[in-house]
Amino acid sequence: MALSLYNTRTRKKELFEPLDAARVGMYVCGPTVYDLAHIGNARPIVVFDLLYRLLRDIYGADHVTYVRNITDVDDKINAAALESGEPISDITARTTKAFHDDIAELNALAPDVEPRATDHIAEMIEMIETLVASEHAYEAEGHVLFHVPSDQGYGKLSHREREDMVAGARVEVAPYKRDPADFVLWKPSQDDLPGWDSPWGRGRPGWHIECSAMSRKHLGVTVDIHGGGADLIFPHHENEVAQSECSRPGHDFVRHWVHNGFLSVEGEKMSKSLGNFITIRQALEGAPGEVLRLMMLSTHYRKPLDWTEEGVQQARTRLDRLYRVLQKANLPALDQEIAISPKGNDFYDALLDDLNTPLALSALERLADDVSKMSAVEMQIHGIGLRLAANLLGLLQQDPEAWFKGGEAESDVGDIEAQIALRLEARKAKDFAAADNIRDALAENGIILEDRPDGSTDWRRAG
Repeated sequence: MALSLYNTRTRKKELFEPLDAARVGMYVCGPTVYDLAHIGNARPIVVFDLLYRLLRDIYGADHVTYVRNITDVDDKINAAALESGEPISDITARTTKAFHDDIAELNALAPDVEPRATDHIAEMIEMIETLVASEHAYEAEGHVLFHVPSDQGYGKLSHREREDMVAGARVEVAPYKRDPADFVLWKPSQDDLPGWDSPWGRGRPGWHIECSAMSRKHLGVTVDIHGGGADLIFPHHENEVAQSECSRPGHDFVRHWVHNGFLSVEGEKMSKSLGNFITIRQALEGAPGEVLRLMMLSTHYRKPLDWTEEGVQQARTRLDRLYRVLQKANLPALDQEIAISPKGNDFYDALLDDLNTPLALSALERLADDVSKMSAVEMQIHGIGLRLAANLLGLLQQDPEAWFKGGEAESDVGDIEAQIALRLEARKAKDFAAADNIRDALAENGIILEDRPDGSTDWRRAG
């Protein structure tokens, strides 16, 4: 079975066929670094991290290039600097680090290339010059705009009618526009804003041109996969198609467009005004990153995802069950495992079918149930397969003992184990009342004790 993906452009599932199987390229729109990323931003991170893992498994890690950009020049960043008084460079450095730290907790692999917009101004100017020369763009009052009516194919990605495009988009009304749908490629910058010299004066790029220039620089004229959230289909990705293809006539910009669905919170659109705006960092305060990742993978990537506390708790319970099987199997350390591919089973086939993670997770849990009933020797052999399959999803990355101890600080672990030692001493002295008091005190703090037949006691955090 081969990989198939739903193509937003054609509105159907298609067999994924890269231009060159030895050089598979994927570009995903990354964050605009002006504030902490929220859980809506986390969803494409998890979705395309999974696709990246799968592509590496199919084609080989050396034959896949994943590019995810950093937008570090944008009006939102300028506004944040104006409001806070903090230098723009400090804002972008701080929020970029926070973004990297937060998504690392979600077990997201680093992309192969992470270009920054400010490092690609020359490529943007070159592309804009080409569009101006071919009369797909024009200069007006210090701005350079893409002239939408010059592109006969405009709208082919979003399948929107022209009236809907203008009415529903974040279209800036300006008297210098030849057409209301025309969008900015370059804009003038005042002395107190970031700016670069250009044929049109000192200025800065528009948002859309940034991704077109960066993807071309690192993946070439035609990209195998371009991904992002469904909110980017129009106008961002539609405009990327227009400027990229008009600057290189006769070349498709993207072969497969992949978009993840929207995220809501407890049934409502997430917004600061509703008080349900959740950053990744806030979500991590309530649950480990692996739990948040599983919660997102529990819904098919193209469907809407409703973020609920109940859903997070369900994901925690599901992970606990999987980790208990690994704990029971007593597997060797991760770096000692032999390379066994999870290919050729229901789990893998589900992923090949447009990343059907709900079906893949069901297959994984069936495998875990089977493993839990095996003999000790069989449990180790098939437990390795279980963990390798889960690793393809970015799950079961921790040692089971550490997982059930909740990632406690070393000092906390020492205190807990000291209390357990006192309890064992009390039991040996037949002071069962004292032993019970220690057990009860630990239970009140969420520590569950499990006495073993050999007289030792294990412990874990309550799930």
